[in-house]
Amino acid sequence: MEITTTTINRDPSRRAAVNALAIVGFIALLIIGIGLAIYSARFVPSIASRFGGAAVSLSSIFKKNEDPALQVVTATTTLPFETIVATTTATTTVTAATTTTPVHTSTGTGTGTGQTSTVVTTVTTPVAPHGLSDLAVIITAVGYLNSPGNTSTFVPSNNVPNGKSGAVQFTVTNAGTNYTGSWNFNVNVPTVPAQNYNSANQPSLAPGDSIDYVLGFDRGNSGVSRTITVALDSNNQVVESNEGNNFASRSIDINN
Repeated sequence: MEITTTTINRDPSRRAAVNALAIVGFIALLIIGIGLAIYSARFVPSIASRFGGAAVSLSSIFKKNEDPALQVVTATTTLPFETIVATTTATTTVTAATTTTPVHTSTGTGTGTGQTSTVVTTVTTPVAPHGLSDLAVIITAVGYLNSPGNTSTFVPSNNVPNGKSGAVQFTVTNAGTNYTGSWNFNVNVPTVPAQNYNSANQPSLAPGDSIDYVLGFDRGNSGVSRTITVALDSNNQVVESNEGNNFASRSIDINN
């Protein structure tokens, strides 16, 4: 049997060129892979959050009850008598809405010049917090944000212009006579899809304290008379004297 042997002579320069192309291709694929990984890490979460629901922005301003606490103040007034026999009784009463303290009055009687009568005036002190708290909400305005996500650019309006974020402004007050403890609220906003914003626990409010809120939202559901609702303490974690003022709603037109 005759065996035929074929010898193939490879060009060294061609082999080097093929190896170089393979290395360049590998490096290119590596760079593309790294680029895709960076893009996914930076942009994909943001896009996913957009598809998950509308973006909501919230700001608040706390307002302390500025009604000054009444303190006990004693004032002494000296009243001169004329040169006659007289009996003078002077009574001054200052009454607080909380308690009633008797006014101590002294009477002076004189028969000549120089006799005096002293009047003591007492201002009552307030009563310490007692009874129950009472969370109350009112929607003060609806409108839009001139700058998306910036609640300081809130513009009151019954209409949300095309391209603007809708917004609602509301105030929560403790109208009761005791501290509220922690509480929360939720806002139903007319977005696509419909979205309910649930707040974190809010700080305790003393009697008379209040908080002003502005809540903005994008992806508004285009149409007329879209309803925005605000509900307080939906989990009933606050014992209140009145539960009927925990809800408020307003309508707004949205152009998108």
